[in-house]
Amino acid sequence: MSEWQRVPFAELLVDSRDGEWGEGAPAIGLQACDLIRGTDFGSLTNRDVSLPLRWIPDRLIERKQLQADDIVFEMAGGTAKQSTGRSAFVGRSFLKGRERPVLCASFCRHLRLNRERFEPRFIYYLLQTLYAAGYMGVFNIQHTGVSRFQYTSFKKHTELRIPFLSEQRKIAAVAAAYDELIENNRRRIALLERMAEQLYREWFVRFRFPGYQQAKFEKGIPSGWAVGKLSDVADVNARSLKRGREPEAVRYVDIGAVTTNAMQIPEPVRFRDAPGRARRCVKHGDMLWSSVRPANRAYCLVFEPPGNLIASTGFAVISHHADVPFSFIKFATTMDSFVEQMTAVAKGAAYPATSFDDFENAALLIPPSDLLGEFHQQVLPMLSLSHELCAQNEVLVRTRDLLLPRLISGKLRVDDLDIRFPPSMQAG
Repeated sequence: MSEWQRVPFAELLVDSRDGEWGEGAPAIGLQACDLIRGTDFGSLTNRDVSLPLRWIPDRLIERKQLQADDIVFEMAGGTAKQSTGRSAFVGRSFLKGRERPVLCASFCRHLRLNRERFEPRFIYYLLQTLYAAGYMGVFNIQHTGVSRFQYTSFKKHTELRIPFLSEQRKIAAVAAAYDELIENNRRRIALLERMAEQLYREWFVRFRFPGYQQAKFEKGIPSGWAVGKLSDVADVNARSLKRGREPEAVRYVDIGAVTTNAMQIPEPVRFRDAPGRARRCVKHGDMLWSSVRPANRAYCLVFEPPGNLIASTGFAVISHHADVPFSFIKFATTMDSFVEQMTAVAKGAAYPATSFDDFENAALLIPPSDLLGEFHQQVLPMLSLSHELCAQNEVLVRTRDLLLPRLISGKLRVDDLDIRFPPSMQAG
């Protein structure tokens, strides 16, 4: 059984530099670069992620350009619920697909490790574990509304318990294998979403639906189609909890739990402990659409939800009519044209919000029911598989998050195990 040693944080590093922001336009002596901000941390497994384009002085790029296996460390920009001190791993595959040099943004810094003694992925997972345990919050301070991380103090006072390199690599391999499974599922989910959306566009935007060659058009619209509004095919906020008939426990979905085409399923809470906004009843096939800041595209399809799922009154819960498949409503209410309608009618400067009447009155082009049924048959398997992959990822994330503290602490030993390294940790 290998021995774990206590190592001052400073001994891990061969280099660490703060980030840059540069200029917003080209000029002599500047080079175009992609910059990683804290808000981009969750996307660094996606080679195609869009990063801010900035122009950085040539003299700084050589010293500050990120390399494979660097760790990006967040130095500022936390919130009341999220302290600074988060980290992100820069993999080979991520950098390989970038056309421009990649640097940290000004509120971050990079950590470059002594790879003869330390496995970068192990240190990354160790930092993640410390963050989840609240350790980084000790070094979080608030100045003029902006949270900042006291890196110098962290570096001086932090001592880490670390095994020999061979065991570091095995621990990192276990955690990385989970992350790669999760990321592969995310890519498949994104592909399924794009396939279904492209079919919607092909049939209902470009009018290349089955039999379109024989279709007659009147004023640019296929015969048999109708120009209507959302209320013709769906109800908005049709079901709410009645006073005195509330269940004992609910799963409450707040505005912050929904992002574009994704929802974080909440844990059950007693109804009496839920906010007063917990009133909207939600069922399979509904669309949840945040009425606040519609340009942020906080919407998702509710697919086979757990019981007693209740949404905030800040959502428009869009429920399809019986003769209209929910797949059509999903894509009709997430096209750019629909989002632009909701954004245009939003009222309020600080918190622009769209009224529920505006949702009901949103203009839609409504195809005939037989074509809607055929569309649903085509895309339902895609939506079902996407839901299954999301469910798999929830299990993988929970399992990884349970394993990681035990692996990092040495309570779950791997030194005697024959572990196969995932592709991201193999040479090449």
